Amino acid sequence: MNDIIDLSKANYPDLSNRRVVIAGGTGDVGEGIVRAWLKAGAHVIVPSRSDSKVETFRDVLSDLGQLEKLDFVVGSYSGFDEAQEMAEHIGEEYGEVTDVIASIGGWWQGKSLWDISPDDWQRYFIDMTTAHAATARAWVPRLSQKGSYQLILGGSAVEPIAGASIINMQQAALLMMRHVLSLEAGEKHRIAAQILGPVITRARSRYKDDWVSNDEVGLVTLGIAADPGATDRDYTSQDKTQMRDTLQGLGVYPQ
Repeated sequence: MNDIIDLSKANYPDLSNRRVVIAGGTGDVGEGIVRAWLKAGAHVIVPSRSDSKVETFRDVLSDLGQLEKLDFVVGSYSGFDEAQEMAEHIGEEYGEVTDVIASIGGWWQGKSLWDISPDDWQRYFIDMTTAHAATARAWVPRLSQKGSYQLILGGSAVEPIAGASIINMQQAALLMMRHVLSLEAGEKHRIAAQILGPVITRARSRYKDDWVSNDEVGLVTLGIAADPGATDRDYTSQDKTQMRDTLQGLGVYPQ
């Protein structure tokens, strides 16, 4: 990686008075978001579908030492009723949640639109879009104005990619969901999104130097959460140069 962004110079805000739910936190991009919020002192809650995944993720974070401000809740949140039950359980167990970050989904590519199967469509469009919609429905009304609801999206939301039609359509739909949420929420809730290019994660053995990192994505989520004016925005960071501009614009990286 190059040195366009040196996170040792970053200005991590103090979010010790915040409680965040990171949906998809055990994923490759989610890991960087979890690490950032723990570094900012927040109480972090990560839903997970299985105990085994929780234990694996704890091992991944073992370099951080004791994780007193990290909790996991095991259960599904991919459907409307499940997401509502998850939100109610977390609220009862831990108290008010100030911020929610939805880093849900993954990549799919390999077929032209006319070659996709019904199973492909169900898994990568219906199921993933429903999980996002269910999560937003469960959490947005519960958040105060000081908090934030954030979506992590890919550049496929705005740039067509051959062979990835389902993901293009899914991400474009979720981007529009963000715009609609902002319109409907008005000044009651802060809604924002990141639109990202390829992301460097622990799981990637090969990458390009100008790709953004999951740690940088995490730092952006902190900047959005800390800035009361960061709402109704899509923060586009397709490469390191754009990511640096995003971080500087949010005041979490020096000019």
